[in-house]
Amino acid sequence: MALGMHWSPSRAAQIERAYPAVSAMNSSPAERDARGRLDARIQELGRTFPGHVGIAVRDLRTGWLTAYNGASYFPQQSVSKFWVALTALEKVDRGEVDLDRQVVLTSADLTLFHQPIAQLVRGGSYTTTLGELMSRALQQSDNTCNDVILRHAGGPEAVRSFLRRHEIEGVRFGPGERMLQSATAGLTWKPEYSVGNAFSVARSKLPMSIRRAAFERYLANPMDGATPLGLTEGLAKLKLGQLLSPSSTARLLNTMSHTKTGPQRLKGGLAPGWTLAHKTGTGQDLAGTVGGYNDVGVITAPDGRSYAVAVLIGRTTAPIPQRMRLMNEVVRTVIGFNDNLSQYQSVASSRLR
Repeated sequence: MALGMHWSPSRAAQIERAYPAVSAMNSSPAERDARGRLDARIQELGRTFPGHVGIAVRDLRTGWLTAYNGASYFPQQSVSKFWVALTALEKVDRGEVDLDRQVVLTSADLTLFHQPIAQLVRGGSYTTTLGELMSRALQQSDNTCNDVILRHAGGPEAVRSFLRRHEIEGVRFGPGERMLQSATAGLTWKPEYSVGNAFSVARSKLPMSIRRAAFERYLANPMDGATPLGLTEGLAKLKLGQLLSPSSTARLLNTMSHTKTGPQRLKGGLAPGWTLAHKTGTGQDLAGTVGGYNDVGVITAPDGRSYAVAVLIGRTTAPIPQRMRLMNEVVRTVIGFNDNLSQYQSVASSRLR
């Protein structure tokens, strides 16, 4: 079994277990020891967290990976903006989309929830470029900006086609922010929901039984669901230059390295000299239970070694600081793993002198 092979959801659990063992056959005892420690810690973190959590860590230099619930589907929420950007940038590479193109946003473009650009649109219009909208969508997780980019990229089916074409399995793409959030709340989207807090008001008027049934349906089978394995595969392919042109690859990673959301999620665990290009996602909260609290990205060591990391919390009542501590600890564990490898390599080199 080759480390670079693609997996299907039906076989994901088998491969999740097999990858570390297969990779170990071509590694030194010291590397196997470091990997064993990392794997054990990831399992412990996942097992002891009070909620449904998935974690995956993929070493981009060797292809080795470890995961906890790596084959399970979790709500992506705004993590899915990553796939929208990839699809749009592939069209940029083909000459089908121009990020310098000017677009005019009006109130008809507004969506719901987090959309900082609404302050620039309400009461008139706002002229900008597709490039600025993409940056806002990724760095500020702006839903309106993302929906505009999605339309120019060809809509949800274009994103699904991108995933199929690049053989990225274990990832679903939903119908867009409006339909996704409405269905999760038990509502049917109406344009007036984009005005002020109209969506929240309409949601609050629903019987709790309807809201809970819709919320549970979503968590049981999220239409925008993704597996930690699938997410780290996509991140790895981006970083390794397998999805976009060199310029588009650099642009996307640079944009994600300036993400403003989630400063204390994965980023909170970084050590000096380490960098992170990432995308966060946060779902709706129903009576203290959150349906999706995520952060995924590529972390890079000062020595240039990179790791694709995904931490997805599908359901939990744990307070936000506890969720962030989990993400911090995953990153610190990866950093410890890298430090161990560096120490082993340094010792091995000194013995050869």
